[in-house]
Amino acid sequence: MRVGIWEPASGDRQAPTVLAVHGITSSHIAWPLVAQAMPDVRIIAPDLRGRGRSRTLPAPYGMPSHADDVAAVLDSVGVEQAVAVGHSMGAFVSLVLADRHPERVSSLVLVDGGMPLLPPPGVAPEDMSMAILGPAAERLQMTFPDHEAYRDHWREHPAFTEWVDLTTAYVDYDLVPAAAGGFHPATCVDALNEDIRELVDGDSLLNALARLRHPTSWLLAPRGLMDEVPPLYPQAAREHWLGEHPQISMAEIEDVNHYTIVMLQGGVDQVVPHVRQALAG
Repeated sequence: MRVGIWEPASGDRQAPTVLAVHGITSSHIAWPLVAQAMPDVRIIAPDLRGRGRSRTLPAPYGMPSHADDVAAVLDSVGVEQAVAVGHSMGAFVSLVLADRHPERVSSLVLVDGGMPLLPPPGVAPEDMSMAILGPAAERLQMTFPDHEAYRDHWREHPAFTEWVDLTTAYVDYDLVPAAAGGFHPATCVDALNEDIRELVDGDSLLNALARLRHPTSWLLAPRGLMDEVPPLYPQAAREHWLGEHPQISMAEIEDVNHYTIVMLQGGVDQVVPHVRQALAG
């Protein structure tokens, strides 16, 4: 596995640690702004199996595999316990990690993810990847001649109307050579399809929620993957899951979408206080 690590500026080996887990078609390059905002904290951010530079790791995928993988990452860097901060699918991974390896997690910060997704009306579970991810899933099937063409593709994405240095780094890292020439996105299509099915009603997720015993914050974006309303978790979904799990603390992060909640400064400035509260707890 490829793992990004931001060590505390002080060099303090006893500094608190955040395990930052990215989304379903993302990589550890989603987290630099969070790391910059917390220079006193160690940030450990793996590329999950089938993504980024961990893309060639084989199946099985799924939340139990990812959870065991990130527990092994903590082992490899000598960290006994961390606050798990998961964005999108990373929030699901974090929940299952806390269930399968409860001693490794002190608390959970779930960023626009974690609670089971409710399929749109008339959509079969096996069609969820296209129904929920839409262009993000289509992108994985595409080939691009060079990095600039891929940047141009992302510049048309409605969720990325503000382009910053992190956006360029994120997009460039996501492009890898294609066997037939050119470049394609790093995420393995088989990994995406296997993983997203679990986000609806996977046993590991439902069991993790039923046994949830860690302090948990659920941070939500008011707009979705395409900067649209309703968001990934509309009001009915929020009420449903908070009714099922009243011990979870929910907060809406203002004026962000599913991506910019961790990839633009305005979202990071609101998310980081919740992470610091989890570290203090």
